[in-house]
Amino acid sequence: MRILLVHNRYRQRGGEDLVFEREAQLLREAGHEVQAYERHNDEIDGIGAASLAAQTIWSKRTVAEVGALAARFRPDVAHVHNTFPLISPSVYPALRRAGVPIVQTLHNYRLACLNAMLLREGRPCEDCVGRLPWRGVLRKCYRDSASQSAVLAATLAVHRQRRIYRHVDRFIALTAFARGLFVRAGVPAEKIVVKPNFVPDRGRPPEGRREGVLYVGRLSEEKGIAVLAQAARLAPQVRIDVIGDGPCAGMLEGIPNVRMHGRRSSEEVRRAMTAARFLVVPSLWYEGFPMTIAEAYEAGLPVIASDIGSLGEVVRNGVTGISVPAADAGALSAQLAENTALGEKARTMSASARAEYENDYCPSIVLGMLESVYRDARAYAHVA
Repeated sequence: MRILLVHNRYRQRGGEDLVFEREAQLLREAGHEVQAYERHNDEIDGIGAASLAAQTIWSKRTVAEVGALAARFRPDVAHVHNTFPLISPSVYPALRRAGVPIVQTLHNYRLACLNAMLLREGRPCEDCVGRLPWRGVLRKCYRDSASQSAVLAATLAVHRQRRIYRHVDRFIALTAFARGLFVRAGVPAEKIVVKPNFVPDRGRPPEGRREGVLYVGRLSEEKGIAVLAQAARLAPQVRIDVIGDGPCAGMLEGIPNVRMHGRRSSEEVRRAMTAARFLVVPSLWYEGFPMTIAEAYEAGLPVIASDIGSLGEVVRNGVTGISVPAADAGALSAQLAENTALGEKARTMSASARAEYENDYCPSIVLGMLESVYRDARAYAHVA
């Protein structure tokens, strides 16, 4: 197939950028002809506030450039990842006018929430799900700015009024939990399929003794760093290695059983994952699909995670890891202490985690899912 990928890159490279890159490579290696249309948020520095707001709602540049690219490349399908803020939803009618079937991955919750996280004051918030998000404007949910929140709310309102998303033939949700939430937000259930992200297979992890707990990721409020810090103090016998940085790093510094490593390469992260007994994911928000969990499963590393949103689905309690109530430092510390002392049970969960990866999150499995979604989109567009 000829596949057009569309993505607005972030200033700080994150999980969505990585998924876009990996899926492009996966499709090319499978023999598909892939072309990409990209914008980068570094461009924002040269754009005035009023112009940026207008482009966020409707980008004339996207209409012209994507229309020309579609006419030249003649894709069989277009797969859109992120459109915010420079590409804008104007990409959908541009592709539809060119007769191109459209797939959209829902990496985050922006269709239902101004901050895209369904998080307010450290807790999940669904007040705008299925409604116009004016509450988010009053609460300054996007970057604590009423004006920027208003731009996003206007964007959602305009495109809902125009029924702009009717042009999308298939939406990809990363988990069944996310699918259900988007259905409640108004996305047609029959258009949403579940396809997780994948990580490359580096081979079966080496046999050997595993010790301690590992945290990998951004050190920020929504990731539950304050909860992790409190749990670490309550379980001083458990060694916790922390890879990553962020605004909440200071909460973990100085705790005797916590070792801070800062950012590390993917190779170093993988080695750490094959040496640890558990990965800990104490998030407070509805994670989309944490790449760190797929990476952990690839390394045969079971996960202790908050039982919230998609995490309660991705981490199978007692099989590939342990679920704990979100924001409960006491429960987390108890599970850290109990499960890091396990022997045979931990090894069984390690094997189950690797099996989960091979069954659900390896490249060949996800490639087959992607190709199936593309075929469905083309069939739907043909009869729609």
